[in-house]
Amino acid sequence: MNISDLDGSSTDLLVIGGGITGAGIARDAAMRGITTVLVEQQDLAAGTSSRSSRLIHGGLRYLEQGNVRLVREALHERAILMHIAPHLVRAIPFVFPLHDGDRVPRWKLAAGLVAYELLAGFRNVRHPRILGKRGVLELEPLLRERGLTGGAMYGDAQCDDARLVVATARSAVDHGATVMTHTRVTALLDEGGRITGAALANQLSGATGAVRATVVLNATGPWTDELRRMEDPAAAPMLRLTRGTHVVVPRERLGHRHAITFLSPIDGRVMFILPWNDLTYIGTTDADFTADPSSVAPTREDVVYLLRSANALFPAARLTDDDVRSTWAGLRPLLAQDGARAPSAVSREHAIVEGSRGMITIAGGKLTTYRAMSAEAVDLVARRLDRKVPRAATDIIPLPGGNAADLEPFRARGAPLGLPTTVSDRLVDRYGTECAGIHNLGMKNRQLFDRLHPAHPAVEAEVLHAVRREMALTVEDVMVRRLHLYYETRDHGLRAATRVAELMAGELGWDSDHQRAEVTRYRQFVAASEKWR
Repeated sequence: MNISDLDGSSTDLLVIGGGITGAGIARDAAMRGITTVLVEQQDLAAGTSSRSSRLIHGGLRYLEQGNVRLVREALHERAILMHIAPHLVRAIPFVFPLHDGDRVPRWKLAAGLVAYELLAGFRNVRHPRILGKRGVLELEPLLRERGLTGGAMYGDAQCDDARLVVATARSAVDHGATVMTHTRVTALLDEGGRITGAALANQLSGATGAVRATVVLNATGPWTDELRRMEDPAAAPMLRLTRGTHVVVPRERLGHRHAITFLSPIDGRVMFILPWNDLTYIGTTDADFTADPSSVAPTREDVVYLLRSANALFPAARLTDDDVRSTWAGLRPLLAQDGARAPSAVSREHAIVEGSRGMITIAGGKLTTYRAMSAEAVDLVARRLDRKVPRAATDIIPLPGGNAADLEPFRARGAPLGLPTTVSDRLVDRYGTECAGIHNLGMKNRQLFDRLHPAHPAVEAEVLHAVRREMALTVEDVMVRRLHLYYETRDHGLRAATRVAELMAGELGWDSDHQRAEVTRYRQFVAASEKWR
């Protein structure tokens, strides 16, 4: 849909923000029969929702803060997401080693895991085991042995955060919502002292328009306070932003076999070393951030902190800058609280408030609980619309690609098509049952089974799928958030950028100048991301 098609129209609900919360709200509302428009100033998940630790987890560390309710809710939501999106949310085993001097003693970890199991109703993805020193080293022999006192093994879930957002937004569209990306709100419309819609500008075409809505909902994450000030210049800030940075290195450099939860020897923070195919990502930092949210980027200090922490745990790795394949930094839109608490101690709870001119704002929360947060927000929208609508079956209806829990039959389809196992398995793992659609594209044109990059298993057909089905509109959309070539290749996918632009041009009607401009913009994006070096 173009902005001209939307201009002057009316809708029940206008959702501003295309991260996981906005997408979740649009899906929930559309499934209830509420006419819904979602606008996002960048790409889906371009902000916080594609820059997380890629975990769907109960939050074991939140038990240390006494936040039992949040952990119980998160464990419940984890089970639901593993059911509706089995291709995007998967169980993964964690090892949690403890060393002399760690601020969490072994008995406390054991007590926390027992509570974790109880809160999961004994239906955890893996029953926890308390381990001695020998047991930990059997699982992870390259861990630092000096000072190791024992640890534990437990289960949680890992996800593809960006693709989870895209799938959620697509489900919203399937149920009747309108989703427009790269579309910025330039002003809020006001009638009689109430917010009744928004003026819009398309960031790619420059086209402008406006949409009226009975209810306007602010789900803009780090930009929450900025939009609230458009409603009321005197609005008190709701957020405390903190920056979380991750680094990606070759997995063989650390040699770990499992996901690792550990306490940084530098400051005692809970950190993760997480496998991602043949790569590993290490995170995360937690530092207050007060600048423009659009400017967030990894810092030199962030990278040094993460590498030092990992090297302390795996001393033979000796990671340096040269090992860093890629990085990402995102902002946590945490609720502002009284008192000078450390960033990592700030609550991950959420809040839903109504502004002085009627705009609803949802802020805070975490990736894992987005579906429950969305339902709560849409309950309020329904009351504002004065409608009695049943709860949406967002916990039952699968996301696109999640129609089958057993994906093994789809893996078997790759060999007859001539696809290498690495390519075939990747398609199944990323697209679930929708990999059949990509197979069909390649069967019609065998060139579409060609790899985009010699060091990556992504194939050309995925670009067409990203444009036709996943709302990708720029080379960056495809490279960063649909295919992850940016994160997973040493050159950030630059070798594939021209071919990606050519494939997109055939779908979007770009001329040669537009293709070159897209490649140039992507090169500039990559250059900016490397400034920490």
